[in-house]
Amino acid sequence: MTVNMQHNVRIPRSVRTPFLPVLLLITAGFLSGCSNKSVSANSTSMPPMPVSVVEIAPADVGVASEWVGTMDGFVNAQIQPQASGYLIRQLYKEGSQVAKDQVLFEIDPRPFQAVLDQAEGQLGQAKAQLALAEINVKRDTPLSEAHAIARSQLDTEIQQEAQGEANVKTAEAAVEAAQLNLSFCQVRSLISGVAGQATVQVGNLVNAQSVLTSVSQLNPIKVYFSISDSEYLALTHQAAKGDGDLLTAAANVPLALTLSNGDQYPAKGHIAFVDRQVNAQTGAIRIAAAFPNPNNILRPGQFGRVKANTQIRHNAILVPQAAVVEFQGLQQVYTVTQDNKVHIANVTLGPQYGSDWIVNSGLPANARVIIDNLQKLREGAVVSPQAVAPQSSQASTVPQSAGR
Repeated sequence: MTVNMQHNVRIPRSVRTPFLPVLLLITAGFLSGCSNKSVSANSTSMPPMPVSVVEIAPADVGVASEWVGTMDGFVNAQIQPQASGYLIRQLYKEGSQVAKDQVLFEIDPRPFQAVLDQAEGQLGQAKAQLALAEINVKRDTPLSEAHAIARSQLDTEIQQEAQGEANVKTAEAAVEAAQLNLSFCQVRSLISGVAGQATVQVGNLVNAQSVLTSVSQLNPIKVYFSISDSEYLALTHQAAKGDGDLLTAAANVPLALTLSNGDQYPAKGHIAFVDRQVNAQTGAIRIAAAFPNPNNILRPGQFGRVKANTQIRHNAILVPQAAVVEFQGLQQVYTVTQDNKVHIANVTLGPQYGSDWIVNSGLPANARVIIDNLQKLREGAVVSPQAVAPQSSQASTVPQSAGR
């Protein structure tokens, strides 16, 4: 017996309507279950995130301090005349290098030449009077011994001879003073250096109070900076450990100079002197450093930053700046454990050293520090660490002079 199962069976609308939502819910649940299984399968198959890590190696580093400095000539001389008169010549080029005793200005010499001529004339008269007195004494001495003339006459002539000698010395001194005043008409530089702009013009009447220009010795050049009272005491305490004072100890510490445009000055400097007192208003003491300046590149009035190693940190732990993040006022470093899991360490940072931070506490000496993908990591996440070489500042050693 054959039964035909291919007949179309129509379900009335009144019957279909109640079952339609049920069928939709069943279908959605089935699809959702399949999707969850697919996501779960994908999540378990994702590989650990690759991260770059730096292995921390303790090192002895010099902690540097930096101060803002102002440059000034090693010697600054104001050029002022010692004679009064009209300026008739300027014999140097402004801003040029001048030598010691080089003539920079000339004052009208005619009044001083006249005084010199008068002094020389008076000297001639004094010498003539002295010569006459000497002749009289020489002639009358034997006559007085022979009692041909009175002894009082010879005594008078001897007194005139002594007065003549004094008059000659006075006249010679007047001539020397007149010659000196005449030489002052040529205003000379007392030092070798760079001459500045002239503050007077040819034709001006000048005197001993007039400043004609300034000459500065620029090689070496001084850089003035100030350190706080607490810094000074700390440095003095460190110097005392080495059986010396601050100036002696600091003379062996090279100073680095960074110019205002960020360039590093190639030559190293040293401390030239420490001021005698602390400024009561600022609580700082002034220090002068000397830097070689053979090409006169550095000029008075420029600003720069002076840096020096003021402390040695033994077995310091350094981490790159990129490895440090701040979270709610805490400084944190992401590290990798032995089983390649992320551990977030709260650290206390010390001073900066090059491109790294010195960690005072919170990080073991053998830690592996993560330096990238920090925003994607969480505590306990499994990662794939890739070791990278440390930065140059972390691998550097303490200079020998800094450790003295």
